[in-house]
Amino acid sequence: MKRLVIFDLDGTLLDTIADLAESTNYALAQLGFPGHEVQAYKQFVGNGVYKLFERALPEQFRNQEYILKMKELFFPHYNENGMRLTAPYPGIYNLLTSLAEKGIKIAIASNKYQHAVDVMVNNYFSEFEFTAVYGQREGVNVKPDPTVIFDILSDSGIENKTDILYVGDSGVDMQTAINAGVQSCGVTWGFRTEEELNRFSPDYIVDNPLQIAEIASSAR
Repeated sequence: MKRLVIFDLDGTLLDTIADLAESTNYALAQLGFPGHEVQAYKQFVGNGVYKLFERALPEQFRNQEYILKMKELFFPHYNENGMRLTAPYPGIYNLLTSLAEKGIKIAIASNKYQHAVDVMVNNYFSEFEFTAVYGQREGVNVKPDPTVIFDILSDSGIENKTDILYVGDSGVDMQTAINAGVQSCGVTWGFRTEEELNRFSPDYIVDNPLQIAEIASSAR
């Protein structure tokens, strides 16, 4: 049995894409640039908010000056409106409850900026006890760098990597697990495709959240 399950947040526990698209399109419009369809943002997210801005901007404006302008416009809008359309995926509450009942610890490792991660976890998952909740932090490399996983292991007091399962919806997440030396589980309900997940040969792929509880209970 696993002792700790680490989750990505956006596209894994929460469907955040519509709110991310709305706030990014707002920032683009303020700068006089066209926005994008919500579906396009499923390919823009996953590597942190600055990479989101870079991908959303017109190609000739993908530079530090305009990325910082996007930040100044996006953050206030998203902080105020970022939970208007966001919701947990079906079955997530049952999954987290099942893990808690089994005595399996849970944690979050996200590339979303830390303030937004804290607000969303407090809003949607306040009844659950997380060992650690980490988003994008200044001075810490984002996933697929494994630093966030190592920080969570340190917080949890768990030293044996075989006791860990990392769950996410993207190739970035699967690569993070590989880089950290822990088992990976890809979910098919998120922002990226099963084909992308399979390129990284995850240990597991699931279509239903409760399958994660079954894997964590039986996996070696």
